[in-house]
Amino acid sequence: MTDHLKYEAKDNIATLTLHRPEVRNALSPKMIDAIVEHLEQIRTNDNIQVVVLTGHGDSFCAGGDIKAMKEAVEKKSPMVAKYSLYDGIQRIPKLLVDFDKPIIAAVNGPATGAGLDIACHCDFRICSEDARFAESYVNMGLVPGAGGCWVLPRVVGLPMALELAFTANLIDAEEAQRIGLVNHVYAKADLMEEAYKLARKIARKAPISVRLIKRAIYQGMDMDIRAHLDQISSHMTLARASEDHTEAVNAFLEKRFPVFKGK
Repeated sequence: MTDHLKYEAKDNIATLTLHRPEVRNALSPKMIDAIVEHLEQIRTNDNIQVVVLTGHGDSFCAGGDIKAMKEAVEKKSPMVAKYSLYDGIQRIPKLLVDFDKPIIAAVNGPATGAGLDIACHCDFRICSEDARFAESYVNMGLVPGAGGCWVLPRVVGLPMALELAFTANLIDAEEAQRIGLVNHVYAKADLMEEAYKLARKIARKAPISVRLIKRAIYQGMDMDIRAHLDQISSHMTLARASEDHTEAVNAFLEKRFPVFKGK
């Protein structure tokens, strides 16, 4: 655990907990560095199949640290500030967009600004009943700096993304589920158990298949059908050649549950 991020791993599931409750888990440079470092390690760790991202206390993430942003504006030229953004918080969406293991955002409270953007870059969003969401940059005279303009339309559709970004409306959990921003809403006391229930269900599946499917779905959103079918043929060839596919066939014929090894 760093000062700003808690890491745990159990039963093929890694949990990253944003840990700055005194500022509603706002993103600090140390926290960003820790998130990137752990995700890079998880990506190459064959023992981890699923990641759960959540916040400590009553908030998921309040976005960027306003104090740190003020200091950046005062001390840096516009060009330096641009590249500090690129080399800072934008490392997270750049990493997540190519991250081939499933990530579940367990949103335990308000997720605003960059906090919402990061949640949207995860594959699933489940939340507690008291969760609130806002694409709040416009209130600060800013634009979504963590990939929000790219990812939000892909999650909720263009008209709703524009409305959320232009108005910075704070929406509750029920509305978030209605517009497709979150998959499920749970009582706060049940949120993490439900996150782990979903994580365990995915972790029991064939890891190679899960990763190839994730890649095919996301990349397919930017392909025509012919390119997608060509890609999926390659993915199917890789999957059929895996030991896990052989194990699944044998388990089916022997009427037992398969034991996948990610090979």
